[in-house]
Formats: sequence, C-alpha cells, structure tokens
Amino acid sequence: MHAFLNWLVDTIGSMGYPDIMALMFVESTFIPLPSELVIPPAGYLISQDQMSWAGVIVSGTVGSLLGALFNYAIAVYLGRPFILKYGKYFGITQKHLLKGENFFLRHGNISIFIGRLILGVRHYISFPAGLCRMNLGKFCLYTTFGAGLWVGVLAYIGYFVGNNKERIMEVSRQWSLYVIIGCALLIAIYIFRHKRKQKNLV
Repeated sequence: MHAFLNWLVDTIGSMGYPDIMALMFVESTFIPLPSELVIPPAGYLISQDQMSWAGVIVSGTVGSLLGALFNYAIAVYLGRPFILKYGKYFGITQKHLLKGENFFLRHGNISIFIGRLILGVRHYISFPAGLCRMNLGKFCLYTTFGAGLWVGVLAYIGYFVGNNKERIMEVSRQWSLYVIIGCALLIAIYIFRHKRKQKNLV
C-alpha cells in the first residue's frame, strides 16, 4: 500500500489534474477505488507547491460528478436487472443496492448530497437516483456540492498529514463524521425554519 501511494503521488504529480479527474471518475463509479487514496496525495502535492487548491478541488469534483452521472445513466437506461446481474462482478450486491435505495427514499433529494460524504454509500447512491428518475439538474447540483465538499476535506487532510496511508484513513473517518454531523445540523435548522415560516403564514 505504501508503494501504491508513492505511485499515486508520482503519477498525479507527473500527469496533473486530468489524472485526478480520471481517478475520481473511477472512484465515483461502481469500481472500489477509495477517494481517500486519490485526493490526499494531491493535497500533499499542494503542500509541496506542485499543485493548486483550485485545480485539485475542481478536477476532483468534476471527476466525481462524471462518475456519478455514469452510474445514473446505467440506472436510467439499463435498469435494476442489469445492475444486479453485472454489478456482482464489481462488488455490487442486492444488499448494497437496497441500502442505497433505502437511504435515498428516507432522505429524498438531499440524500445525494449527504451520500457523497458517507463511505459505502457514495458509490451506490447514484443508482437509486437514476432508478427513481431524479431531476438531472438537481442530481448534478447536489452531487457537485457533496463531492466538492468531500474533495476539499481530503485535500486538506493530505496537505497537513502528508503521504501516510494509515493516518490519512484515520483522519478521513474522523472528518467524515464531523462533516455528516455538520450537515445534519444544517438540515435540521433548515427544516425548523421552513416549518416555522409555514406556521407564521397560517
């Protein structure tokens, strides 16, 4: 794994932002490549003045969005039978699909934003969105915000932690929890204010 991380740093450093975009595209599809192994090395390169914050965040976010759209298109045009039939070769089981669907049905459109921040959900949340024919504009908007936030967090971690896989994974889990709690608080505030506004109108 240490050799793989060194390879990622060398590859991203030599090929630049298109490589980040390509790797995040793969990460955002059904292929199990954790974003925690892609963006932190880029954050480390930011600390070495070999990359910029804007370049890393934009390329990582665009790659994530394109990968999510790829999954969305599979769900829309090929459907559940195709996902279940061929997804097993990439680790996608009926349990994974049901997990994503339940999460989507419980939380609605905002689940696309939140799902991008949760390990084990972000790779599958685009499938139920496609199966339910979620509005494409809203899907892109929520995916971009969620992916952009997560890419920024991972780049920040790589910037300060460096090229240490174990430490990166540990800090990523911690920050993932912090981000989810923060998002939950924002959503709770939004719901409270929305209900209060409706009550005042009545």
